[in-house]
Amino acid sequence: MRPLFFGVLGCSLVLSVQAFYSASDDVVELTPSNFNREVIQSDSLWLVEFYAPWCGHCQSLTPEWKKVATALKGIVKVGAVDADQHKSLGGQYGVRGFPTIKIFGANKNKPEEYQGARSSQAIVDGAMNALRTLVKERLSGSSGYNKQQGGGGGGSKKDVVELTDDNFDKMVLESDDVWMVEFFAPWCGHCKNLEPEWAAAATAVKDQTKGKVRLGAVDATVHQGLSSRYGIRGFPTIKIFRKGEEPEDFQGGRTRGDIIERALDLFSDNASPPELLEILNEDVLKKTCEDSQLCIIAVLPHILDTGAAGRNGYLEVMMKMAEKYKKKMWGWVWTEAGAQMELEASLGIGGFGYPAMAAINTRKMKYALLRGSFSETGIHEFLRELSVGRGSTATLGGGAMPKIHPIEPWDGKDGQLPVEDDYDLSDVDMDDDFGKDEL
Repeated sequence: MRPLFFGVLGCSLVLSVQAFYSASDDVVELTPSNFNREVIQSDSLWLVEFYAPWCGHCQSLTPEWKKVATALKGIVKVGAVDADQHKSLGGQYGVRGFPTIKIFGANKNKPEEYQGARSSQAIVDGAMNALRTLVKERLSGSSGYNKQQGGGGGGSKKDVVELTDDNFDKMVLESDDVWMVEFFAPWCGHCKNLEPEWAAAATAVKDQTKGKVRLGAVDATVHQGLSSRYGIRGFPTIKIFRKGEEPEDFQGGRTRGDIIERALDLFSDNASPPELLEILNEDVLKKTCEDSQLCIIAVLPHILDTGAAGRNGYLEVMMKMAEKYKKKMWGWVWTEAGAQMELEASLGIGGFGYPAMAAINTRKMKYALLRGSFSETGIHEFLRELSVGRGSTATLGGGAMPKIHPIEPWDGKDGQLPVEDDYDLSDVDMDDDFGKDEL
């Protein structure tokens, strides 16, 4: 999604896009229409930058990236993808922040992420190391060089579900998952061209939607009952099936990027909001945060300070934000002030300023703190800044996730003060004159 301020700054952003790379640079501009041909089907090693025009770090990298392309000209290919404009490519390769640099080596379907410094010298050194590794693999004969599964740089067909007259209703119509189904004929030239794209998209979609959107294929010349039922008159025909709804025709492009982009839209439209979990033990925090790009953590006031009504109000705000940002597939957790002191200390919260909120990237061990109000407006502004690569971040205290103490879950009720012990003072003599001399 483009930043909400795009309309206001549209002219300046367009100028910055045009200024990123030009025909005179040695950087190849890559798009969904040329990525497969230029990168995937290439024998060359490729360095590809995924950027967004509004990203300040991307703007800083641009002159360095041009130097890299010039230095490696004729040795390593250097390209760039505007992942803000071509979201399908970014999504296909798991790009979650900008700029991201991927190295496409022997196995083009599994690029490596470059983790080094962002100077031209460091990037060139990284490219040459990757090139040496590629050459050694080719010499040893162990490389997957030029042997992409599925042919033509496609993917293995293992993730495309073969659908038939016998299994279609159970697999597709009775499923809670969303299905994209290709009806093909073996003799159809366009179907043969689509096959590697469909296979590669099936693998990417399976991974990125956790199996909630699935790609299938029907040989319409064999399973003519299905072909007749859905009025298939040409090949290939792609239909979208959602439980309880009439199937719709897929009218988009036939590249893997187009297919993946539509699949991710379908997933987002049908996805449930993420579950909001209380941090009861280390497993809750670890699983929630490690499975997500960002983990949104709230530290709510003690129950004695807010009561059940106040706490539920804060949780309701969080659930609304989780719904609003469900397409991001972030993790959402909360804890009570004082319950996880090591966690608070690692986030620089520690003993005051409740309710507080932080967003943690466990892969980079970085976090950002909510500086505005703990409200729908304040949290939305905070998360929007993060989602477009802005906002101040810091390194998590200790550089690792803190120790989490097991606690009992909140029972949903108001808190109670601890019951004090009663003392029997009946046997104690009280001197009526006690303290007189001190007055």
